[in-house]
Amino acid sequence: MFGINTPELIVIVILAVMLIGPKRLPGYVDKLKNLIREVRRMASGARETIKEEAGLDIDDIDWKKLDPRQYDPRRIIREALIDDEDFDKLKSLKTAPGDAIASMMGKNEDKAIESAPAVPAAQEIERLAEGQLAPFDVEAT
Repeated sequence: MFGINTPELIVIVILAVMLIGPKRLPGYVDKLKNLIREVRRMASGARETIKEEAGLDIDDIDWKKLDPRQYDPRRIIREALIDDEDFDKLKSLKTAPGDAIASMMGKNEDKAIESAPAVPAAQEIERLAEGQLAPFDVEAT
C-alpha cells in the first residue's frame, strides 16, 4: 500500500497518536473515515459517469489490450503499410528469402540477383609517407 510496509505503518500510527494526542485522535479518525468514503463515492461516481456517457462498462474492458508496453511500433507500421497479399509473402520470407523477395518484386530469382547492385571490392587506402603533412583546405574550414 503506497510503498509503506508494516513496520513503517506502525511507526506512523504511533507518531500520530503521540503528536495528535488521545483527546483529538477520535476526531481525526472520523475525518479520515469520511475522506475515504468520499474518495470511494467519487470513484464510483466517475465509473457511473463513464458508463452513462461513453456506454462502456469498465469491467468489460480488456486492459491488457490497451497496455502501451505491448505495442511494437515497427509491427504496427508494417501491418498498416503492407497489403494482405504482401504480408503473406513476407511470412514466407522466413523460409525462402530469395523466392519471397523475387516474387514481391515481380521477377524470378535469377533476374532479381542480376538487377542487384554489385558490391565494390575493398578499396586500397592511400597512406601518407612518414613525416608528410596531411593536405589542408583553407576554404573548407
